[in-house]
Amino acid sequence: MSTTISAVVNTLDAARFLAYALRSVATWVDEIVVVDMGSTDGTIAIAEQLGARVIAHPRAGFVEAARAFACDAARGPWLLVLDADELVPPALARRLRAVAEADEADAVRIGRLNYLLGAPLRHSGWNPSRDLHVRFFRRGAVDFLPVLHTDPRPRPEARVATLATDDDLALVHLNYLDVDDVLARMNRYSSVEAAQAFSAGSRASRVAALRDATREWLTRFVRHRGYRDGWRGFYLALIMACSRVVTQAKLAELEGVGPRDAVERRYLAIAEEVLAGYRDGAGS
Repeated sequence: MSTTISAVVNTLDAARFLAYALRSVATWVDEIVVVDMGSTDGTIAIAEQLGARVIAHPRAGFVEAARAFACDAARGPWLLVLDADELVPPALARRLRAVAEADEADAVRIGRLNYLLGAPLRHSGWNPSRDLHVRFFRRGAVDFLPVLHTDPRPRPEARVATLATDDDLALVHLNYLDVDDVLARMNRYSSVEAAQAFSAGSRASRVAALRDATREWLTRFVRHRGYRDGWRGFYLALIMACSRVVTQAKLAELEGVGPRDAVERRYLAIAEEVLAGYRDGAGS
């Protein structure tokens, strides 16, 4: 049975850390596939320089929408899904290849060591023992859902292994450079979440906004001991709680007034009504 491994990376303006991500797999995988969604910052050149096969994909707004396409483009029977700001430590690389060679599992959950504003989070629900993802799997062992923040789903018959969550067996995730970065992604992700919820028939609820925000805060700061992450944990819990409110607000917006261009058209009509007075001689 072949143990050929393909590393698959979806990118969009990922030049800052992409070279490090690709270098962390270059010596032990058999193929690197980069599926790019319209980068303009040198991402493609970096990928090609490091030996990746680069394939274009239309911009999708969030990476999960293009995961299945990227994995289908790879040639190996074993697939490693890697974000452009993640690195695979050597111990994890050896462990994953051992899983494939010994046929230990069909899909593997891997923890992530998340860095936030320059330091690793050890609590807040973003520590390796809680931030687990299906990132390594045999072709055909998982299904893909085009839903934000959704992992490939192992099929019922798939054998699923969860690796130990020691730092050397966790993906290193170089996440969030500053608060602006946190807020920008919160804004983008909440728009996607609201649009998906609206398409699924959900409707906005002020009660749900308060309930979900409170639950998010309590879960991250109290249950997952975010207070032990110091000021990072405190503000992360607050921002994540605010994201629940923002998502509900955007859902209410879609329900009540429609997308942005609908509001823009309404404003243009109002402007024309105001200016009509001048055409009627009211301003003379």
